[in-house]
Amino acid sequence: MNDNPIRLEFSIGLNYEIDQPGSDFIFSIQACQTNHQLIISEYLNVNQDIPLGSYTDPSSHNKLLRLKGLPGILKLEYGGAVDLNHYLAPPSQIYEMSINSLPGEVLIYLYPSRYCQSDFMKDIAVKIFGNMAQGYSRVQAIKDWVTNHVRFCNNTSTEHTTAVDTYLSKAGVCRDFAHLMIALCRALNIPARFVTGIDYGSDPILGPTDFHAYVEAYLGGHWFIFDPSGIAIPMGFVRLSTGRDAADTSIATIFGSVRGSTPTVSIKAIPNAQGDLMIPRHVANAVSTGD
Repeated sequence: MNDNPIRLEFSIGLNYEIDQPGSDFIFSIQACQTNHQLIISEYLNVNQDIPLGSYTDPSSHNKLLRLKGLPGILKLEYGGAVDLNHYLAPPSQIYEMSINSLPGEVLIYLYPSRYCQSDFMKDIAVKIFGNMAQGYSRVQAIKDWVTNHVRFCNNTSTEHTTAVDTYLSKAGVCRDFAHLMIALCRALNIPARFVTGIDYGSDPILGPTDFHAYVEAYLGGHWFIFDPSGIAIPMGFVRLSTGRDAADTSIATIFGSVRGSTPTVSIKAIPNAQGDLMIPRHVANAVSTGD
């Protein structure tokens, strides 16, 4: 573990207008605590005087906040600071694992899922990547192919867009890039999962800071980060939730009649406990913050 971690401070603001008789919410906006992402401080403010429930999934580390909002305006403010102690490894030493050597909890990330129809992508994946040497370099090649195949463009996909749709349209946003890469990895028996977070260092030309979706592939006993959208810095991701695809990692799941506005998200690097300001950067090594 790095003795001089990157410390990132962040905040999230969500605003809703709720109709009668009220609505139920499940939020996944809280930072995960893992061996490589340590929560230094956090706060949660809700403008309504209502009970709050919480649950942490033991396998994914996802934190779920549950509440029943009253009619009217609901405002949530969540933020804090985390230390990122990245696990780094030379790509040449990272290998693909045989199916029988994978931990049981990883197996679910081999299967097709709602947005990642790896069974439909198998012939394509084998044709393009099947003859490549196995290991980190092959997964990096999948990432690079998706980055080059898909054009980043807002308003080109919907919440129903799948990996197959993105393969055919060749356009999308970060979640679409992630779904396509995951489907291709799983088609080659490489476990891959979807991660929602906040990214430090994305190109300002893309607009204000927002939530970001990226990919983790399980190689050599670790979950390594890949950003097929190519718009951010993997060392600057704050992990919020992890799952098979976007269906498992929604920022807000709402039951009822609600109108929402665009979230406000901010993130910046601050001095760590040693007083050093460590800035996320691109590195040649493979990067992991997953357990």
